[in-house]
Amino acid sequence: MTTSAIGATVEPVVAARRRPLVAAVRTPGFWVPAAVLAIVLLIAAFPQLFAGLFGHGDPRVCQLGRSGASPTAGHPFGFDLQGCDVYANVVYGTRSSIAVAVLTTVLAGMVAVVVGTVAGMVGGWVDAVLARLTDVFLGFPFLLGAVVVLNSVGERSVLTVSLVLALFGWPTMARLVRSSVRGVRNAEFVLAARTMGLSTWRITTRYVLPSSISPLLVLATITIGGVVVSESTLTYLGIGLESPAISWGLQLSAATSQFLRAPHMLIAPATFLAVTVLAVIALGDTLRAALDPRRR
Repeated sequence: MTTSAIGATVEPVVAARRRPLVAAVRTPGFWVPAAVLAIVLLIAAFPQLFAGLFGHGDPRVCQLGRSGASPTAGHPFGFDLQGCDVYANVVYGTRSSIAVAVLTTVLAGMVAVVVGTVAGMVGGWVDAVLARLTDVFLGFPFLLGAVVVLNSVGERSVLTVSLVLALFGWPTMARLVRSSVRGVRNAEFVLAARTMGLSTWRITTRYVLPSSISPLLVLATITIGGVVVSESTLTYLGIGLESPAISWGLQLSAATSQFLRAPHMLIAPATFLAVTVLAVIALGDTLRAALDPRRR
């Protein structure tokens, strides 16, 4: 049978499994949080553009005479303890916080796809070994493991923090991919592809993964929000990013002791953090509801 005939037989089944995701994209529950996240990503990509909307827009231009000063014209979020513009710092801090979240999720997702797909497709002793390896990493609490490793490294940059968080973040994703792949690998359209003589690589990449990746996309979306919180928590505790980096966690850490005297120093970065996390969670819930057959 020709390749085109094989595709005509199998691909309609794969396309049918993608329809709930396509339908979810058209709902307000998807577009509203997606629009918020799009704005956040634009701020992270072009902080100088958004910071320049008010005042000088330079987070490193500080005036000690304005230490903790309240919001004024051109400085909508006021000044921090060093007299730096809080608005500019929040805008520039978006890049570091979002970069850590996205990079961590991508790295963890790549490892999870490889480990989960191999375990789910091959099975046998390979599955058993990978399952035990996953259990070893799952045995370490996420934040506790990150604290231990980050305390042992030298420079704590965006890349370093992302690698450490990804190190402890991939096992849950890998288990989900493995379970999803195992549920798809014996489906009728996959068995039909095997009967038609397609290679294991082609079956996996063309039919199994596209049909089993949706749960991972939902989990990855929610994970981004969790990583934003984790990075801010670690940085707040003095274990995550460190100066001269600019992030929401560093701003929250510096503002805590000044909350009663200058609450605007804490409210601004906390609001950006909360809105971003809520948008991510709302988007993940929308996708999860669309892909859950019990809700359709």
